[in-house]
Amino acid sequence: MNLEIITEKIKSDNILIEIMKNFDEDIYLVGGAVRDFLSDKDTNDRDLIILNSDVKEFALKIAEYFSATFVPLDETNKIYRVVMPDKINYLDITTAVGGTVEKDLTRRDLTINAIAVSLKTFKIIDVTGGIMDFESKILKIIDENNFIDDPLRLLRVFRFQAQTGFGIEPQTFEIIKKHTDLISKPAVERLNYEIMHLFSGEFSDIALKNMDKAELLEKIFPVINELKQVPPNTHHHLRLFEHSLETSRMVQEIYKKSSNDVKEHLEKKDFGGYSRLAHLKLAAFLHDIGKFSTWTIEEDTGRHRFIKHDDTGAKMAPLLLKKLAFSNKQIDYIATMIKNHIYPSSLMCSPEINDKIMMRYVRKMEDNSIDEIILAKADRLSARGPAVSDEMVNNNINSLNRLLKFYLDVRDTLEPLPKLLDGNDIMKILDIKPSPKLGEIMDLLHEAQISGEILTKEHAVEFIKNLN
Repeated sequence: MNLEIITEKIKSDNILIEIMKNFDEDIYLVGGAVRDFLSDKDTNDRDLIILNSDVKEFALKIAEYFSATFVPLDETNKIYRVVMPDKINYLDITTAVGGTVEKDLTRRDLTINAIAVSLKTFKIIDVTGGIMDFESKILKIIDENNFIDDPLRLLRVFRFQAQTGFGIEPQTFEIIKKHTDLISKPAVERLNYEIMHLFSGEFSDIALKNMDKAELLEKIFPVINELKQVPPNTHHHLRLFEHSLETSRMVQEIYKKSSNDVKEHLEKKDFGGYSRLAHLKLAAFLHDIGKFSTWTIEEDTGRHRFIKHDDTGAKMAPLLLKKLAFSNKQIDYIATMIKNHIYPSSLMCSPEINDKIMMRYVRKMEDNSIDEIILAKADRLSARGPAVSDEMVNNNINSLNRLLKFYLDVRDTLEPLPKLLDGNDIMKILDIKPSPKLGEIMDLLHEAQISGEILTKEHAVEFIKNLN
């Protein structure tokens, strides 16, 4: 392996260059940045170890030099973050656990994350065999006690598998399996961070399958135990759990083959600091969680039915995601994806498709139009039971591609629908008070506006009076 690439990447990193030129402290780059540099990737996240100096004082000097924001992460263990003015790049600065870089490295999670480089001499310190494991594409723990001390590391193994596609050493896998009950100990905010990084990875489907084999996935998403009880049927060649995994995988595959316009949209970080793609893959994994509680089998035909599972799943998702510290914006997006995952395909199965019908979809889904079409395509490609012919699949995918093209063609010309009446207007006109009924009326009014039935304020007033 060409280890000189680490030195080359450090020397081309503007932030590290400034630190090396202007600070004399004994500084080591460690962890993820070194791993990224080995992969010839740039990084926004740089971990630094400082020896023989006051860590907090150094972090404050760094923050002042870069006009950055100083954030004390852990005063007890002396861990400080410096967030650069661009709000994208940051430094995590700490002292060496155990007093030396070598001892610090042995206290980390995986060997590939336990490589350090001196910013003075560019000497590489690798006491755990991390470079060899990186070259062999293996994830290996350093010490079982490190996982017991911080059980979040059990999940981090799969996060790194999702990001790298590396295999997990068998002994490491058995140690994870042995300690899965400990995953309830870390703060849910830390679990959330790892979950979203996992779904951000290209190989998240592999990581999820291995999490399930290790019996860790059910500890974080208990709902999968219900999914595993729904067997294949005439429309699904897979058990519901495997179908959910496959749908999430297909989202990634569709993204890889998509146009630049679609990729650019899915790479946006519109909520939660993570891409739409990561959130969409999580939504795909959860899109059928409402099926178990709506599952019936017709006596005369033996057909499996899941009536309104989309609505049920959309109501279940917030309860699940709130427990994992997801924000309201993230929850709204994922619940919306689940609630409407059937909508694009059912719309495009209409006997006659025209621009007005497709515009109704665009008006309803707005910025989520692309996302929901991708989810519908992934769902279709992941359900290939004996009753589903190749012709049905091809027709479905072609119609969804047509809807996607329509959206991309019109999106730059769209203007927001005018707000004809607000809640106060409706309460005054109908002489009602705030209530669930008010919300229902506002939803119906919005639907009528989307469909083009209502164009003016006068139409809107007449519409709600007739509803009442």
